[in-house]
Amino acid sequence: MPKQAKWEAFRVEQAFQVDLRGVVDLLSRHLYSSPRVYLRELLQNAVDASTARAALDGPAAGSGPARVRIETGGGSLRVHDDGIGLTEDEVHRLLATIGRSSKRDELGFARSDFLGQFGIGLLSAFLVADEIEVVTRSARPGDDGAPSPAVRWTGLASGHYRVERAERDEPGTTVTLRPRPGASDLMSPATVADLARTYGGLLPIDLTVDGTEITGDGPSWRAAHPDPARRRRALDAYCRETFGFDPFDVIDLDVPEAGLSGVAFVLPQAVPPTSRGAHRVYLRRMLLAENVEGLLPDWAFFVRCVVDAGELRPTASREALFEDELLDATRQALGEGVRQWLVRLAETDPSRMRAFLRLHQLGVKAMALHDDDMLRIVDRWLEFETSAGPMTLSEFRRRHTDARYVTGVDEFRRLAAVSGAQGVGLVNGGYVHDTEIIERLPDIDPDARLRRLEPAELTTAFGVLDPDTELRLRPFLAAAQRAVERLGCEVVVRDFDPASLPALYLTSRAAQHRAELEEARELAGDLWSDVLGALGSTTPADRPQLVLNHRNPLTRRIAALRDPELAETAVQALYGQALLLGHHPLRPADSAVLNRSFLGLLDWAVHTTALEDGQ
Repeated sequence: MPKQAKWEAFRVEQAFQVDLRGVVDLLSRHLYSSPRVYLRELLQNAVDASTARAALDGPAAGSGPARVRIETGGGSLRVHDDGIGLTEDEVHRLLATIGRSSKRDELGFARSDFLGQFGIGLLSAFLVADEIEVVTRSARPGDDGAPSPAVRWTGLASGHYRVERAERDEPGTTVTLRPRPGASDLMSPATVADLARTYGGLLPIDLTVDGTEITGDGPSWRAAHPDPARRRRALDAYCRETFGFDPFDVIDLDVPEAGLSGVAFVLPQAVPPTSRGAHRVYLRRMLLAENVEGLLPDWAFFVRCVVDAGELRPTASREALFEDELLDATRQALGEGVRQWLVRLAETDPSRMRAFLRLHQLGVKAMALHDDDMLRIVDRWLEFETSAGPMTLSEFRRRHTDARYVTGVDEFRRLAAVSGAQGVGLVNGGYVHDTEIIERLPDIDPDARLRRLEPAELTTAFGVLDPDTELRLRPFLAAAQRAVERLGCEVVVRDFDPASLPALYLTSRAAQHRAELEEARELAGDLWSDVLGALGSTTPADRPQLVLNHRNPLTRRIAALRDPELAETAVQALYGQALLLGHHPLRPADSAVLNRSFLGLLDWAVHTTALEDGQ
């Protein structure tokens, strides 16, 4: 026999074998976050069956909302609906087939007005029970035109099922569960009532648990109120009940293409911008989940939403939203709603706008990076740290026609007092998004230009010494230069405010880059040292400057010292103090000089005191 024919003789098409216990374990551990979802899935099936029954009967048969009754007691849970029911053939094909994605289409359940999109919902009952009993009777007549008979389907967690005739007078379905050991609490009357209220409290049906009405008047944001003030009080109460806080404000949400309506509650306290907003989402008024993420853009971290959507798709677990183009468009539309609220707030209530910005400025800053309207709000209302105190950017530009900014908080702290004293306005751009916002200002105002400050430029605003004083200080300057020559620093003497500052260490960005290259070169091997050396040699950078303040009394006394060695030690101490006050990083050589100067001055002070005491 040829080899090919031999293999074809063994080629037999087989069906996959499904281990139902393994499937149930997969559902409980990886698909559903909690076994509590079993009641949601049973409610979903009951509501969809009722919807299909209404479509079959037509509008002429309308007799009020669908009815779903849940009963506990006798050690079991029963869910009754008067929906479309199933025939015996449908029971075999639909209830006993796992993962058949088209089986709901056969009943017409794939249309958008049905809650369910997946055929695994009934399996969730195996999370709490080892046996599921379904007694059903189809509302459709049989092939001979006679009413369809009732059928009982019993599914077992072992992977087996049986089908037999049953007794049921009216079309509909009853699902009965008996808790497995350890799951009794999930089917207790109190727990079942709580789960039914949580998942189905907004459903437009007549839902009862042991005779007690569960469903209310529908979504709170759709309820009619005599005036806006009463509506706001009602929504505040709803927010307290749902999220546990009194909202700063309430924003109505509406996205028609997603069939979405709802409200966003603005948080009354600051939260980190990295916090993930957890929102309460209903799909056709059935609760999807209470902690859905990704519904709004990341920058809108300061709101919590409750929405009901008719067109968004759930994931297979029905605990999150499926990422598709519609969800992305909805996310952008909801973000636009929040943005418009901010614009209206800025235009109509400036005091509340300032209060909001004090709480949630990071979110608004994030919006301002891409949105001109938000950038105008930030420019006009949000206070930045400046050398003249907290001030809005628009006010700061009005006061300082040649304003500058720096990109680091430490850099601002070491230069703010000095630049302010010289009349150079300075803005701190070192906080999150601040530099990007400052650099975007020309997008809304071509004249709104703040130049980045080059620290070495400040020396041009300092006062220069008169020729006689400068001539007298030349010997001291030579000694001072010797003291810091090995540190790659240049010493200059200027006259500037504040007078309390004896010395200032200034370095340009080019000088910083050169210093970083030198440090990397010292740590690198021979090959990379040559490469970095070549890079450094092509970098035209001025040396950092140690600017001694002649207006400071201590600096003047040091400049008058007759002992060159003592003067060098004192200058090295001023160098170290300037580095520390300016929050500059200390290289090993800087630390060594700082320690040596401290010990040198201490030795000089002790020696001088001993001489004066005659020791």
